[in-house]
Amino acid sequence: MNKRGKVLIVSGSAGSGKSTVLTPFKSGAIPPFTFSVSATTRQPRPGEVDGRDYLFVTKERFEEMIEKGELIEHTVFNGNYYGTPKAPLVKQIEDGKVVILEIEVDGAEQIMGLFDKSDLISVFLSPPDYKTLEARLRGRGTNTEADILERLERAKVELEFSRLYSNILINYDGRASDVTDAIVRVVNGENVDTLDIHCKSTDALLEKFYE
Repeated sequence: MNKRGKVLIVSGSAGSGKSTVLTPFKSGAIPPFTFSVSATTRQPRPGEVDGRDYLFVTKERFEEMIEKGELIEHTVFNGNYYGTPKAPLVKQIEDGKVVILEIEVDGAEQIMGLFDKSDLISVFLSPPDYKTLEARLRGRGTNTEADILERLERAKVELEFSRLYSNILINYDGRASDVTDAIVRVVNGENVDTLDIHCKSTDALLEKFYE
């Protein structure tokens, strides 16, 4: 009989580098980690694959999934729906997997209320400071000025939500692999308090972010 798995929630503000940090897990090369593939109504970005990165669905199909109770959580971000399908998530946990949910903070809050603490691990990722966040957003070259300003404002709100998470990790430039390793250590029950990328509290994070 398989040992029961866990849910690993990973969230972060815009520009926190979630996708880069989590990329090594997506290949399935770090067992027992696996991904819960979220559904979304936004358009695929270059290189994204339907069914691997997201389940890309129409607004009508997404609203049908909500109505039929097929989603364990859902939210709206930048005008698009995002949500976590229920059935595959439950099966992966029963199969002993550590299921990674890469979700927005408001969706994460919904998930945290649905699982026992013994089944749940949560990690909040943050850029090191406001200047780095702005530089990352502008460096993408794909966002309008209005979108950049909206994401900067939203990031301030998202940082406050880090209080809900059991672990806060700072993704410095060039340190994504260190953050990936730290996530593995957290799941294995190892102490990460001594790592320089670990932040002890939301208050400490905010002080560093706006210094």
